[in-house]
Amino acid sequence: MVYVPFMSLLFLQLPEKLLYSQGCNWIQQFSFGPEKYAGSKVYQKLRSCLELFKNEWVYFCASKEQMERNKMCRSFFSDDTRQNKVYEALKFIMLYLVIEAHENLKDEEQIPSFFHLLFSQDTCADPLSYMMNHLNMVGDTIGLEKGELCLVGYALELKIKVLHLTKYNTRNFEMIYPADHKREWHEITLMTDDNRYYNIPVIVK
Repeated sequence: MVYVPFMSLLFLQLPEKLLYSQGCNWIQQFSFGPEKYAGSKVYQKLRSCLELFKNEWVYFCASKEQMERNKMCRSFFSDDTRQNKVYEALKFIMLYLVIEAHENLKDEEQIPSFFHLLFSQDTCADPLSYMMNHLNMVGDTIGLEKGELCLVGYALELKIKVLHLTKYNTRNFEMIYPADHKREWHEITLMTDDNRYYNIPVIVK
């Protein structure tokens, strides 16, 4: 699996890298939530989203005080524009991982079992079909399904524990994504009752 170096210059050049080195000109059909198909403007828009993502990442990582982080979180979650741009950047990173995994699969290199399952489906046999049939709808008409949660985990190197409130007292109440997470990854917990909107449980002290 290819790690995405958020702090490197390459990170901001990922859209152009996929276009010029791998011929993925179909990325022009990437949807920004309800905004459909930016065409040739997609690269500039993606670069803007990635730059904000990187800046927010550095900003939050630099903060060590809990009160300061709480203030930063309140500021972030009260700004829809910032949120949406960060979400679109994360969607693109997820797409990048799918493209890299598909290339590695063609080269008969080892990839996580999740991607074998992903590419075995008729609606996402390759990165383009995955983008058109799944990823483009995230943030518009659908929320995060199991596959997208796994990709978020791979992208951010996170173990994601989701509590499905409508499945309390069943074996599916608590689910972990991705199943093959690494031991050293940080863990976060989310709660949902519809797989579209997720809440972060907070303990008030």
